[in-house]
Amino acid sequence: MVCVNRRDLGLLALRVGTGAVLAAHGSQKLAGWFGGGGIQGTTAAMEAMGFHPPKHSAVAAGLGEAGGGVLLALGLATPAAGAAAAGAMAGAVAVHAPAGFFAQGGGYEYPAFLGFTAAAIGLTGPGRYSVDHATCHVFDRAWMVALAFAGSAVAAAAVVGKRTKAQPDRPREESR
Repeated sequence: MVCVNRRDLGLLALRVGTGAVLAAHGSQKLAGWFGGGGIQGTTAAMEAMGFHPPKHSAVAAGLGEAGGGVLLALGLATPAAGAAAAGAMAGAVAVHAPAGFFAQGGGYEYPAFLGFTAAAIGLTGPGRYSVDHATCHVFDRAWMVALAFAGSAVAAAAVVGKRTKAQPDRPREESR
C-alpha cells in the first residue's frame, strides 16, 4: 500500500497554485496573454516606472515570473525557481511600496505575498510529488539554495537600487 503524505500533498497544492498564478502573470508580460501588454507594453511600463534598460527589465520580470512559476508548479529546480520568482516580486514590491501595504490602494500586499510564498517553497523544497524528487534532486541541492537566493537578492537589490537612484525626489505619501 502506498502511503500518501499530507505534507507532500500540501506542497504540491501550494506549488501548483503559486506557480500557475506566477506563470499567468509573467505570460502577460512576455506574450500579452490574459490581457497583458506583451513585451512592447511591458517595456513601456518599465520605462514609465523608472527601470532601465526597460526592455531588459521587462524580459527579466516576465521570465522571473513565468519561468519561475512553471518551474515551481513542476517542482523542478525548486531553489532557483523560488529565488527567481521572489526576486521578480521584489521589483514589484518596490514599485507598489509608495502606495502602502494594501492592494486595494495599489500597495504591495499581492506581490509581497507571491514573493514570500515562492521563497518559502524554494527554501522548503518541492516535496515528494515533484520532478525534483523524480530526478533524485539533481537540481535541488543545498548549495543551490544558497547560490540561487544570494544571486537573486544581489540582482534584485541592484535593479531596485538603480531604479531608486534614478527616481526624482518625491514627497512620500502618508501611510494608509
